[in-house]
Parts: sequence; structure tokens; C-alpha cells
Amino acid sequence: MRAHLARVDAVLVQALIAAALSFAHLHDVASAAGQDGWKAWAYPVSVDLLLVAAWRRLRSGDAKASGWCWFVIALAASLGANVATAGLLDLHQVPAWLRILVAGWPAVAFLGGTLLAHSASASTDSAPEAADVVEDQDERDGRENTPDPALGQAEPTTSPAPQPAPVAVPELPAVSVPAALVEHARKVAAEHHTRTGTPIDTPTLRARLGVPAPLAEAITARL
Repeated sequence: MRAHLARVDAVLVQALIAAALSFAHLHDVASAAGQDGWKAWAYPVSVDLLLVAAWRRLRSGDAKASGWCWFVIALAASLGANVATAGLLDLHQVPAWLRILVAGWPAVAFLGGTLLAHSASASTDSAPEAADVVEDQDERDGRENTPDPALGQAEPTTSPAPQPAPVAVPELPAVSVPAALVEHARKVAAEHHTRTGTPIDTPTLRARLGVPAPLAEAITARL
């Protein structure tokens, strides 16, 4: 934990020193180019703010081309001031091109800051619009999938119940009926019809003749 804090403190101190030196160099160049008073102190702030804004754009991942463009411009202004104060230029006799660059820097910084801020707001506004389009599409899909009450509720389709397999019934062998038994059965049936007024049924015929059920059914079929 202490090693981590020490590393963070060292980085912070180094950043503060570098920022102070760069700030002082920009102030000296602006002052030498004819920007006196508070204007000379405003130039370092403008350069550093544009550098931070461009770096944030690069970190956000949106419009990286614009972010790299303005990051290079702000870095060139900062490095140029640092190099200029190293004795390569006579700050007592600043050339005209440097005066032009320093005088035109506020317009450049304003343009860069405006473009970076505008592209940031446009990217944040496009996200809710895309979300609204997705929500509208989901609502339309939900309305299309919902059945219309006026048309009635669609009955769920059910598969037909499986039918039981047919059971094979063994065929009974044909029962031979003597002709004499058939004639006797006709007399019994006629007597039953005369007495009751209804045709004789198989159980009654079986009881009257005293024969098995298959034989009684065969006789009934012959009547």
C-alpha cells in the first residue's frame, strides 16, 4: 500500500512540475509576442484546456480523428513554447510569424473547443435516439403479435389424441346346425311370437332349446 501511494505521489509531483514549467514557458512566449498583463496568463490555460479536451475525446473512443487533430495542435503549441524559451529564439526580438501565431491562437482554441464539445453532444444525443428507435420497433412487434380482440381469441391448436390400436378378435369356427333343430327352433319361435307378439331373442331361444350360446346364435341367424 505504501509503495503504491509513493508511486502515485511521485507521478503527481512530476505532473505538477511539468505543468508548471510548460505554463511558465507559454506565459513567457505570449508576453514576448506582445500579450501583456492577464492575457499572457490566459494563453497557457487555453493551450492546456484544449490539450485536456482532446485527450478526453481520445479516451472516450468517439471521433478519434478530430481528437487526434486538436491534440497534435495543442501539443505543438506547448512544445513550441518550451523549445522557444530554450534560447533558439530571441524573446526580445520576436519574429513576426510568431506574433501572428500567438495573436491567432484564441480563435484556433475557440474553434477546437467548440468542435470537440459539439461532437461530444451529438454522440450523446444519438444514443437516446437509437434507443427510442429500438423501443418503437419492439412496441410494433408486440402489437403485431397480440391477437385482435374483435377477431376473437385464437384457439390453441392441439394435436389429436392417439387412437387405441384395434384389437384383433379371433374368428369363431362356423357352427353346423342340424336342419331338424332349425325346424324345431322355428316352431318355438312361432309359438313365442303368437303368445307374446314379439320375436324371440337369443337368450330365450337358448333357454327353450337347452343348447350352448354359439349354437343358439347360429340358429337365430338361420331363422
